[in-house]
Amino acid sequence: MDFTYDDEQQALREAVRGLLKDAYGDHEARRQAVASDDGFDRALWGRLAEMGVLGLPFSEDDGGVGAGPVEIGIVCQELGRVLAPEPYLASVVHAGGLVAAVGTTEQKADLLGRLSAGEIVLAAADTSPGGRWASRADGVRASVDGDAWTLDGVADPVVGGEAADYVVVTAALPDEGGTGVFVVSADAVTRTGYAAADLTRAASVTFDGSAATPLGEPGRDLSESIATISDLTRIMGANQALGVMQSQVRATTDYLKSRKQFGVTLNTFQALTFRAADMYVELELAHSMVEWATMTIAGGDREVVADAADRVGLAIARAGRHIGQEAIQLHGGIGMTAEYAVGVGTAHLEVLDQWLGNAHHHLTRLASRVTDHELVEAV
Repeated sequence: MDFTYDDEQQALREAVRGLLKDAYGDHEARRQAVASDDGFDRALWGRLAEMGVLGLPFSEDDGGVGAGPVEIGIVCQELGRVLAPEPYLASVVHAGGLVAAVGTTEQKADLLGRLSAGEIVLAAADTSPGGRWASRADGVRASVDGDAWTLDGVADPVVGGEAADYVVVTAALPDEGGTGVFVVSADAVTRTGYAAADLTRAASVTFDGSAATPLGEPGRDLSESIATISDLTRIMGANQALGVMQSQVRATTDYLKSRKQFGVTLNTFQALTFRAADMYVELELAHSMVEWATMTIAGGDREVVADAADRVGLAIARAGRHIGQEAIQLHGGIGMTAEYAVGVGTAHLEVLDQWLGNAHHHLTRLASRVTDHELVEAV
């Protein structure tokens, strides 16, 4: 399996890296962006649209570029490297992915075309308070009267929901009909925004008889499509986490080479060098898993993608915990401060972990698929 990027992929990485370096080369710029009303830089969002980055996952018929999973993964990695707060994963990959998977031709051309152009921001409301990581909705319920659909309930957390123009909602259909997907204007809901642990913005979204438009065929159970898009989002989230960990390892090794104690740099102490080496090994193992999982998407097999999402999710959860904690410890007190990227990066890894699935969740799902073994009796 060839993990080498081709010339076009290399050019994409360099272009996105250059743009993000100009925007967030200084950690203070990131702090200012997350403190704004939107929680990210709208001007940068527009520049990403101009580059075609927002339209990468979508077909040309829907106003996108029609790129593959490797290209989307490259963008997510670069966003993670600088802890960019732009809701690319939440809006483009997750919410946009739901629209692309279940929407009608007209709905996809409208919503995805405007999303790709940077004219709107989407957010996916598919989590309910107290419930996580399920493809069947229980926090929001759909009702129908004739052809008019309405939603009631609460979705929380909705990543990027505070600044979204439209909310893509998973809701329980009437009469135990499964789970449908709806699009709701932000004007029809009540949103309470708050800062997550990494200072990015999320929201609690309340639906109270909110007018909703079904995506795709009204009343159809879309649980399988929802589960698949969730798995694709997990794999792209792993790409973003990889970018974070790459920056943390680099920052830690640079710090050990420059910070002095007892008149010598910290990398002189063998125990600290061993710990940095362990971080690097963990990073490379995670990198291999991320690249493999990303490339499985091209095969199109839903069960293979689901398995890959859990395998890479488990690997990233464990690696992120180890690398994040070591990065903070090896930086000492400065690693705990919000003014320094290492601590914020560790918080971002935890936010991704709790949003997309933690180690226990992925391990449980993997164990549930082990059906080809029987209990062996001791002789």
